[in-house]
Amino acid sequence: MTDFEKKIGYEFKDKKLLERALTHSSYANETGTGLDNERLEFLGDSVLGFITAEYLFEHYKDKPEGELTKKRAYAVCEKTLFGYAEKIGLGDKVLLGKGEERTGGRHRPSVISDAFEALIAAIYLDGGIEKATEFVLPFIEIATETKPVFKDYKSTLQEVLQQNPTEKFEYIVVGESGPDHNKEFVVEVHLNSNVIGRGKGSSKKRAEQEAAKSALELMGL
Repeated sequence: MTDFEKKIGYEFKDKKLLERALTHSSYANETGTGLDNERLEFLGDSVLGFITAEYLFEHYKDKPEGELTKKRAYAVCEKTLFGYAEKIGLGDKVLLGKGEERTGGRHRPSVISDAFEALIAAIYLDGGIEKATEFVLPFIEIATETKPVFKDYKSTLQEVLQQNPTEKFEYIVVGESGPDHNKEFVVEVHLNSNVIGRGKGSSKKRAEQEAAKSALELMGL
């Protein structure tokens, strides 16, 4: 096992999965491999969400849906994921392009939290949901006991819109600009076929929060 594998408590059968999870798009573009961790991050986000939701469902049987949603949102938000990543020294292991390195990407929450989700996906693909759960749960258990210290606009909007179960809403990325080390995402929140909010941010998650905030303001909430 490598030192990093010892730190995370999991030995990869396919080392290339670990390497890919640690490869930022700036490094992949500079080296010409084109194999970055963005697809893994996409999968890891869902795996993390499932593990967290299942844990909350089983361990907080007396809590209503709204409170479970808030706990999950806090446990998987960018700031919290960055804290998880710092505990395992993930920032030191991520492969970055020269520009991203110079501009502080190794300490940028959006970069490192995405890498953490990519790592979850890599463990899931290599060892299955049981191993991914073993890796994630120690972080989740602590985070879900912590009282959220931020305004979670997405959870608030979800609570409002779910009062009418026939309504369908979704977040859609409608714009992406800037270099790898300074990207800006534009996200819209759609209610049925109508745009009810729009937000910008340095990560998709931040842009979604801003879009939800915009929607709530439109509703006068």
